[in-house]
Amino acid sequence: MGIALITLVIVSFAVFFATELLPGDVAEILLGQAATPEAVAGLREAMGLNEPAILRFLGWLGGLATGDLGTSYVNKVEVADLLAGRLANSLRLAGIVTAICVPLSLSLGIAAAMWRNTLFDRAISVMTISVISVPEFMVATLAVLIFAVWLDWLPALSYGVDVDSLGAMLRAYAMPVITLSFVVSAQMIRMTRAAVIETINTPYVEMALLKGASRARMVLVHALPNALGPIANAVALSLSYLVGGVIIVETVFNYPGVAKLMVDAVSTRDLPLIQSCAMIFCVSYLSLITLADMIAILSNPRLRH
Repeated sequence: MGIALITLVIVSFAVFFATELLPGDVAEILLGQAATPEAVAGLREAMGLNEPAILRFLGWLGGLATGDLGTSYVNKVEVADLLAGRLANSLRLAGIVTAICVPLSLSLGIAAAMWRNTLFDRAISVMTISVISVPEFMVATLAVLIFAVWLDWLPALSYGVDVDSLGAMLRAYAMPVITLSFVVSAQMIRMTRAAVIETINTPYVEMALLKGASRARMVLVHALPNALGPIANAVALSLSYLVGGVIIVETVFNYPGVAKLMVDAVSTRDLPLIQSCAMIFCVSYLSLITLADMIAILSNPRLRH
């Protein structure tokens, strides 16, 4: 936990000063090209942009510690209010993808490890490598081309779709869920398969097989409980992508999530909003990794000491 907090402080420092390096003057962007130098100087003074960067960083960090994310430069409203709805949308999408991908990926990964070097295992390996090799923007583009253009089954955009009914909700979320499921599941299947195979090769599991245990019992009873730690890390790494790595997916489908909000904030140089979005991604990643480490410790008595 302490390492996670230190990492969070370091990342906050990197995020703040990385946004400071973005090209363009925030005051000039907000006032437009016709603004006079006096107006620009006055706005910079009012926004506190003339203060030293280290003082602004300490003030921003203190605000984060107390839950004050600041005020948006563009919308003139609290950043927390802007993030509330968008974060709910991102978590909803992540929850749907998680509910689909985790059971499917773990089942396929464990089955591939159980029947290693069979036709089924080779088919799963080829499929996962093929999906991993294709970038997500290509998967999203192909999904739009197939399901929205050729078949005309689903809407190309997820924003503004009426979701009052279950069918409308499925249509609204189908495209981003399909794209993210392909990207997330492939990596999770490979890492789960590798973790289970590594555990199967240990002496105590081989001893169970020599004593007459069936392959299913060997994997599910002897190998799988001891592979929970690596599997939890595989799931955490894959799911962390759902919060911070969906910028392309949300942009392609115009989905109103945190990643899309961050892209819009970058275009307008809305620094408090950019910094808050980046910190949400970091906190989500660290929380998932910390949870995976806790599961690994609880599942392995040797790590408790």
